[in-house]
Amino acid sequence: MGGDSRKVAVTIVTFNSARFIRQCLEWVLTQDYPQLEVIVVDNASTDATASILRGFESCVRVIYNRENVGFAAGQNQAIALSDVDWILALNPDVRLTPGFIATVVSAAEADPSSGAISGKLLAMSETGELPAQPVFDSAGIYFTTNLRHFDRGSREADTGQYDRLEYVFGATGAAALYRRDMIRDISIDGEFFDADFFAYREDADVAWRAQLLGWKCLYVPGAIAYHVRHVLPSNRGSLSPVINMHSVKNRFLMRIKNMTGDLYRRHWIAITWRDLLVIGGCLTYEFSSLRAFPLVLRSFRRTWAKRREILRRRRASDEYISAWFSPKAVSYPALTSVFQAEPGHASLGKTTRI
Repeated sequence: MGGDSRKVAVTIVTFNSARFIRQCLEWVLTQDYPQLEVIVVDNASTDATASILRGFESCVRVIYNRENVGFAAGQNQAIALSDVDWILALNPDVRLTPGFIATVVSAAEADPSSGAISGKLLAMSETGELPAQPVFDSAGIYFTTNLRHFDRGSREADTGQYDRLEYVFGATGAAALYRRDMIRDISIDGEFFDADFFAYREDADVAWRAQLLGWKCLYVPGAIAYHVRHVLPSNRGSLSPVINMHSVKNRFLMRIKNMTGDLYRRHWIAITWRDLLVIGGCLTYEFSSLRAFPLVLRSFRRTWAKRREILRRRRASDEYISAWFSPKAVSYPALTSVFQAEPGHASLGKTTRI
């Protein structure tokens, strides 16, 4: 265990985040949770982010990088600066409600098999306004049979459909609580988030690796936060070419690292068809994403070594992993009796599809 079993480190990576970071930190610092440290890594922002962060240096630890090393490496950098047992990886465009941290930590402590905790993330406008009718941003992430991953409930009105404690595949990196024991257990060569990803899909990669190594992710609906979602499947055409390129690259890096032969045999038609669509899109109109393929090849040997290490330490069965990949979101009810399972136990009950 780490230096303090109750203390939480909130780790935030900023890059030109001046629109959001002041309010984000104010919401963090007003949490109903006394044992808190906040670490911000700024990736060489060129807007007013750095000047805003200097105003918080008396109560927040700030690291100013000389270059943009990416979200994944920045988070690893922040996580390494703390030795506490709970890490809340947080995006600068998230608003935490006052009891968020206390609620997720309480749930995590009750369930030693859960290495990641997802709260209920609701949508928020870029100006910080909340819709009259709450709308979901994420109730955890899930994978489809063609290896796409989505936020459960995204853009759905909150009518109570995700109001039960459940196990989900993973937590969105916008606001995910991670257990230090899991971070140590699933890190490869000292990396929790894969720095080769740079940005985008790194949270899904962590979720997949955690599942392979036997850790669960608990969804806690009583922990509510609000998030400004910039990247959605429906707005890909308006996204930065760099983001889209990393999205393509990381789809294949994640597959190389985590895909098992059994999972591919079960869903090879859906996977292959999606691959052809992705490659075809790069060849016909999204030319800027073609750079993803030489980057995959350049890091292939390193990625394959990570794969060997993950599969060598794998604890979950083929049947268990395959049950998570479905056309619809998969979840499992989290019962109080199940909370007594030991870390690494990967046996769950009947699948519930939503």
